[in-house]
Order: sequence, then C-alpha cells, then structure tokens
Amino acid sequence: MSSPPAPARIVVMGPSGSGKSAVGALLAERLGLPFADADDLHPAANVAKMAAGTPLDDADRMPWLDLVAAALAPSPAGAVIACSALARRYRDRIRAGAPDTVFVELRVLPEELARRMASREHFMPPALLASQLQTLEHLGADEPGVAVLNDRPVAEVVATVVAALEARQSL
Repeated sequence: MSSPPAPARIVVMGPSGSGKSAVGALLAERLGLPFADADDLHPAANVAKMAAGTPLDDADRMPWLDLVAAALAPSPAGAVIACSALARRYRDRIRAGAPDTVFVELRVLPEELARRMASREHFMPPALLASQLQTLEHLGADEPGVAVLNDRPVAEVVATVVAALEARQSL
C-alpha cells in the first residue's frame, strides 16, 4: 500500500507586480487547495509604512513571515500563499514554521514589473520596486522550488508551474 502524498505547501514568490496573486489563485484552484495572499496578513503598521513609500526592514518582515508560515502549516492537504519571500533568509523563516514548503518564483523583467505596478491600485507604490529588486535573491538551486518566467497568460504560466512541480517531484 502506498503512502498518501505529502501536503502541497506552496509559496508563489516574487517582487510586487510579478503576478503572485493571479498565478497563486489559479494554481490553488487547479490543485484544489486553499489560497491566501500574504498581503492580507501584514499588520496595519507594515501597510502604512509601505503606503508612505518606506521599505520594510527585517524587523517588520520577520513577524509577518511567521504569520505566513502559520497560515501554511495547519492545512492538512496543503495550501498556496502568494508572498514576496524575496530573500533566502525570508524563505528560510517560512520553512522554519512550515518545513515542507516549496517555492514558485515568478520572474518578470523589471520594466514589465514597473508597468504592471503603475497600472494597478495597491498599497505598495511603484517607488518601492527598486528596493524590492535590491532585496531579491533568486531561488537557489539548493532550495525547494522552481522558477518560471511570467510573461504569458496566467493559465499558461500555471500550466508551466504545475508541470515544473510535477517534474521536480519525479526526480
């Protein structure tokens, strides 16, 4: 008798404007998992700081990342969360609370990120994109996850993500 599959705890990561929420929501639907956006877990002080154009520092981020891990950990079948998780130490913090988490890094050219951010309503102003790109550490080869270019329609990107995750599991 085979053992049941491990829970799918997935963080869709990348800078603001990379499509985390859209890709994450459709990925969760496709996998039959609950979806959450880590933006909804930010304390009011973090949102106010970003809305004022001030980048968050680690003292702001670490308690928020603990909330992200806490949202992932209890789901019996797994869950999908959209979360920037820009630096390895942030991903490590999430994995400390939800050890089996896998990351899906959405890669988008900086010019496209700026265009997307300028065309949407969000508490994160486009002026903070530069600080996000400075903080960004791409997913390392030794980290659990996959990187996918997000330059096509969302359904196509999600199909690529699912295929990449399946290929990763079969290794």
